[in-house]
Amino acid sequence: MNLFNKALSLISLCAVLFSFSVAANAEETQMNKPVKIGVIGAGWLGGTVGKLLVKSGYEVFFSTRHPEELKTIVSELGSKAHIGTPKDAAAFADVVLIATPYSAIPQISTDYSNELKGKIILDATNPPAYGMDSLAREAETNGVAVTTAKHFPQSTLVRVFSAVDASAVEASYDRVSDKLGVPVASNDVQALQLAATLVKATGCEPVIVGDLNAARSFQRGGPGFRANTNASNLRRLLNVTE
Repeated sequence: MNLFNKALSLISLCAVLFSFSVAANAEETQMNKPVKIGVIGAGWLGGTVGKLLVKSGYEVFFSTRHPEELKTIVSELGSKAHIGTPKDAAAFADVVLIATPYSAIPQISTDYSNELKGKIILDATNPPAYGMDSLAREAETNGVAVTTAKHFPQSTLVRVFSAVDASAVEASYDRVSDKLGVPVASNDVQALQLAATLVKATGCEPVIVGDLNAARSFQRGGPGFRANTNASNLRRLLNVTE
C-alpha cells in the first residue's frame, strides 16, 4: 500500500472513530438530561419519596385529589417542588410515581392516557389485604406488576417503592451505611437503571429483582414485602445475586 492509500485509510479510520465518539457523547448527554418527576398520590409514601427526590436536586410535581393540602409541604421544599392536579403532574413529568390506592389504577390509566404515553411509570401501589375487588383479585392471581402494566400499554412500568414503608425510606436517607434495600423490577433495562438511580437519590439501595413477573416476590405475601431491611438481607430473602 502506497503512502497515499495509507493516509486515506487513516483518515477513514479517524472519521469512523469520530462518529462513534459523537454518538456516544449524544447518548451520554441524553442520559444526563435532568429528569422531571411527577407524583400521583402524594400521601405518606408518595410525599416522602417526592420530598427526598427534591432534596437530591430533582424537580418534582406533587399531586393529589386535594392539592391545596400540599401547599405548606411544597413551600418548604423550594422552587423545584410544584403542586397541582394529577393530570398536570403526568403532563409535566418524564417519570411518574403512582402511589394511590390500587383501585385507582384503571381510572388513572383512562383519564391521563395521553399524558402518560411513552413515559416511565413507577408503580408503588398495592391491592388491599382485605375486601378485594375484581382488580385486586386479578392482581393477586396474575401478579400486581403484570396486572398494572396491562392498564398502561403505551408506558414503561417499573415496580418500585411498593414493598417498603415511607418511614424506613426516610430513615435510610439520613444514614451513612446500612441503607434500606428497595426491590425493583421491570421488563425494560433502561427503565430499571433509571429507577435504580432514583432509589439511590432517596438514600436507599436498589435491589434489581428481574422482570415484572419476578416482582411477585415482593408483593404482599412475598418474602420481600415490608421486609424493610438492608440490601444484603433483602438479596438473601429474594435469592438475588448482585
